[in-house]
Amino acid sequence: MNFRIGNGYDVHLLAPGLRLVLGGVDIPHSKGLVAHSDGDVVIHALCDALLGTLSLGDIGHHFPDSSAEFKGIDSKILLDRTYRMILERGWRLVNADITILLQKPKVAPYILQMRQTLAGVLSNCSPDNPCSVDDISVKATTTEGAGFVGREEGVAVYATVLVEKICE
Repeated sequence: MNFRIGNGYDVHLLAPGLRLVLGGVDIPHSKGLVAHSDGDVVIHALCDALLGTLSLGDIGHHFPDSSAEFKGIDSKILLDRTYRMILERGWRLVNADITILLQKPKVAPYILQMRQTLAGVLSNCSPDNPCSVDDISVKATTTEGAGFVGREEGVAVYATVLVEKICE
């Protein structure tokens, strides 16, 4: 069996009065993500990790922030399009491991919903090879007040994925 690993990373600034969406889930908070799209750093890092598995570039290459087409776009659409690229090349996700670095708000109450949302988007792309919630790990941590995350200026996310070849 053939396997490939991909790694993704994304950062967005936080600003008052904007929407905070992580892993496809709206999270109530006084600050939200500064971005061209909806700014969902979880999904952006996951897309980059998926693209990295097959050397397909990065999310900015496929969905540039200079394009009006992607202004305000729901990042779940970007994940759908990204995963379809992987599937079209004969690969499927085995698992994803995602770490969110965010000082506030605490996102632990939303992690299961994020996992369900991400698995749902991925499963919609591939009903024959559905993605289980158990295939998606989401963890969150603070930086104990250090750096831009600790000062509540932004959020960072790391994602690692494993894909396997499903057809020749």
